[in-house]
Amino acid sequence: MPSINPLPRAKQARELLTKAEKSSDKTNAKAKATEKTGLKVPVERSVDFCRVIIDGQRAPGNYHYTRALQQANAADNGFVWLALRTPNEEQMEKIAEAFEIHELIVEDAVRAHQRPKVERYGDQLFCVIRTVTYRDDEEVLDSREVISTGEVQVLIGKNFVITIRHDFKLPDLTTELEEDPEILELGPTAVAWKVADYIVENSLRISQNLSEDVDELENEVFNPRQPVNIEQIYTYKREILEMRHAIAPLVPALKSGLSLNKDLLPKPIREYLRDVLDNAAIASDHIMGYDERLSSLLDASVAKVSMQQNKDMRTISAVVGMAAMPTMIAGVYGMNFEYMPELGWVWAYPATLAVMFGSMLLMYWWFRHNHWL
Repeated sequence: MPSINPLPRAKQARELLTKAEKSSDKTNAKAKATEKTGLKVPVERSVDFCRVIIDGQRAPGNYHYTRALQQANAADNGFVWLALRTPNEEQMEKIAEAFEIHELIVEDAVRAHQRPKVERYGDQLFCVIRTVTYRDDEEVLDSREVISTGEVQVLIGKNFVITIRHDFKLPDLTTELEEDPEILELGPTAVAWKVADYIVENSLRISQNLSEDVDELENEVFNPRQPVNIEQIYTYKREILEMRHAIAPLVPALKSGLSLNKDLLPKPIREYLRDVLDNAAIASDHIMGYDERLSSLLDASVAKVSMQQNKDMRTISAVVGMAAMPTMIAGVYGMNFEYMPELGWVWAYPATLAVMFGSMLLMYWWFRHNHWL
């Protein structure tokens, strides 16, 4: 059973994810611009690659999908792996006609932005997996881009597997699969497992990286000498909530997919997918924990700000109280009454000043004793 890769250095992982995201953004922008113009774009423009796998080995070269399907059908143990990026409706309909794909799958593949799910259409399985990309908040201009989500769809047929990516750079996993020909001989489900494993491992790695950021926010909130940045806490809570919506529904989807489609999934693949399910559950638990911690941090931050405001008001009130006594004395002697005997005393002026400053010192001592100052 595959094991979880060790956590890479956060900086290196973020640089790789940033490069992948930029490449994916350029591709998606071109596709959307072409779609707006209404021009007919050939299917090949949306194809990342098309491979033919026979007896666990990749056939040399890159194929047109129709020719690849013919070659796979002619082999005893062959299948086609077609990788697409953001196809439009017309392109997807042509592919559906060649591979005999259900029309509802075509609609979902084009529309994207769906919940994770595993659906069966006859002898075909359609899987939707949400992807997560993480960038440090210091590297982005828009706080909503700290965590961005995409989507990868996997369509599994008897002699083909089609992967469709939206807003995510999915690497070519063929080389990794070729390292274990016994798994690749199991057919299209082996590719589906590898894609799901890569995405879930990536989500798990991101959830572990987020732990450092949440711990840092926690230290800032409970450090009495450091100001509270409520905006940053809310930003992370909003982004983690988006990540939670992407990961949490995958766990029940995989569970139902494994239990209801045993006839389409070979036993070794079911074992590997259970490992993917465990990793998805771990990542989901991490994210739910971060969400709860950030909710507590928001409450603690609001309470800390309120306490600071109360402390400021007490300080202001103490200062005003200290100034009130000298003001009152000065006000009395500024009324110019006709009969004020103490005005004739030699020590009247220094005595008045002494009473003023003495009252201020007495009030200062009392406020300090009661921690108002």
